[in-house]
Parts: sequence; structure tokens; C-alpha cells
Amino acid sequence: MDGLMIIGADRLGAIPDRLKELGFQDIKHVTGRKVKMVQKEIPPNIDLVLVLTDFINHNVSAKLKERAKNQNVPVCYAKRSWCSIYKALSSSDEVCAKCPMLQKCD
Repeated sequence: MDGLMIIGADRLGAIPDRLKELGFQDIKHVTGRKVKMVQKEIPPNIDLVLVLTDFINHNVSAKLKERAKNQNVPVCYAKRSWCSIYKALSSSDEVCAKCPMLQKCD
């Protein structure tokens, strides 16, 4: 997997660096707090959408989930902690099948 879109949280801290270690190269971040974010589209190079559930507008989450489904892009949900993110990614069949780092963990 190369493209990841993170929705939620104002700041990500070290999360993008850790995601790059897992093989994600193109990481996009949308805070998801503003109402105008409902109009945000999922870029075509995105392979996975990660929703950080504790920092997002619910309407934005619902609309992006619908767009992801229409584009056949898997969606993972996690809190804004590395443990929660890693658990969500490693339990996703779509991610595990394509991620060389997570395949080594088995």
C-alpha cells in the first residue's frame, strides 16, 4: 500500500513517520473538524482511509465513508494513539495482504 488518507486530529506528531515504516509512502491528512470538510474528495492514489474517531466531525466521517465505499477504498477506524492505529491496521485484511512489514509480524 502506498497511499493513506488520515481523517481527524489537528496534529499527528510521529504517526506519519511510523506509518512510513509500515510501507505507506503518500500520506494525506485532513483534520475533519470543519463543516466544509464534508466536500473533501478522496484522491485517486489513496489505498486506505484511516479515521481517527476521537477528533472528527461526524458528518465528515459519514460522507468520507460513503465516498470510500463508492471508490472501493477500505476504511479503518482508530483512536489517535499509535497502539490503536497499529491494531486497526494489523487487523484489516486489506492492509495485511498488501503491507510487507505487517506480513513479517505473523
